Amino acid sequence: MKIHIKNGRLVDPASGTDAKQDVYIAAGKIVAIGTTPAGFTANRTIDASGLVVCPGLVDLAVRLREPGFEYMATLESEMQAAAAGGVTSLACPPDTDPPLDEPGLVEMLKFRARNLNQAHVYPIGALTVGLKGTHLTEMAELTDAGCVAFSHADAPLTDTQLLLRAMQYAATFDFPVWLRPQDAGLARGGVAHDGQVATRLGLAAIPVCAETIALSTILLLARETGARIHLCRVSSAEGIAMVRQAKASGLKVTCDIAIHHAHLSEMDIGYFDPNCNLTPPLRSQRDRDALRAALSDGTVDALCSDHTPVDEDAKQLPFAEAETGATGLELLLPLTLKWIDEARVPLINGLARITTEPARVLGVNAGQLKSGLGADICIFDPAKFWKVEAAALKSQGKNTPYTGVEIKGKVSYTLVEGQIVYEAAEAPR
Repeated sequence: MKIHIKNGRLVDPASGTDAKQDVYIAAGKIVAIGTTPAGFTANRTIDASGLVVCPGLVDLAVRLREPGFEYMATLESEMQAAAAGGVTSLACPPDTDPPLDEPGLVEMLKFRARNLNQAHVYPIGALTVGLKGTHLTEMAELTDAGCVAFSHADAPLTDTQLLLRAMQYAATFDFPVWLRPQDAGLARGGVAHDGQVATRLGLAAIPVCAETIALSTILLLARETGARIHLCRVSSAEGIAMVRQAKASGLKVTCDIAIHHAHLSEMDIGYFDPNCNLTPPLRSQRDRDALRAALSDGTVDALCSDHTPVDEDAKQLPFAEAETGATGLELLLPLTLKWIDEARVPLINGLARITTEPARVLGVNAGQLKSGLGADICIFDPAKFWKVEAAALKSQGKNTPYTGVEIKGKVSYTLVEGQIVYEAAEAPR
């Protein structure tokens, strides 16, 4: 299939390109940008007038819910959601059932995802067997099976000596270790940020020091071992300050934040809205503003959806009992554009947080538009408003704090390896 994408605004953070340029695709790859290749005749022409053509989005935290949690979502439904959201590469955490702690499980997941051909899936292997925090997994074997990093997801890892051993092992082979900083003891039983809203509503709280104490431990061990660390879903101003200092001191550290934490705060819990019960919890407005500032100055490397589909029965419970998490694959782009507008960040810089930078964290050749590379492309209308409605979401999980909210920015086409895997009903032909 030969495709000609014409008249679009090409925005590629990797090359610094932001200009009106055509893209030419053949045999699944980009064969030219700007100038028509000799003898090129398109089978399909996409008129991208008024649209932005950018690299396919790269998402660092997508729970596909398989294996084990198919009642919440299936691989098919979530890959469709990825395509509808312009996401062409995604990393999935290891907290499935069973966890991704054996090569066979990883190979099965990659095989199924590859057959669906809707996005590139990069599994994150379990750091310990069964995520139980007692024995390290065979990281080398899991890497051979397709894992790109190792994590403990949201499962507590209380044995500091084991964490040290894991980092030493990982550093020996330069395996990245992804950790979400939270002290399990300080966070035990908590469901909301330790602030005025939790006090007023009588909710058990999780203090900021649950994050900073864990972060301090991780950073000290990273300095000791030289391991490459990615910090997942940092949520507080104090945590961001520690990350900034660690980077300045030369530690091999990157970090991401969840897109919801760039916009929402503890105030959005309102009257016990279970869709705002997230992990980590929504923190104060001061924390949210610090996260946004860190996004702008580059302290935060990437934005992720932290996509967590939950079945309705588990979500429609009293706030403290509801399962945590929100769906986000289809909202990552418009919510990123919302931050770009509000923070007055150049579009090319903002899109880097969901394309080039997360691809760099993953260590994969994605998030860029370049001749010879696979044609993973997102084409979107930056001016189109649409209302978030549960029934219209492709994801099986309908749990989002943004239900009923009108947002701007809609994907028109998503291409994976030169194949159109999503085309909006109203997209220009």
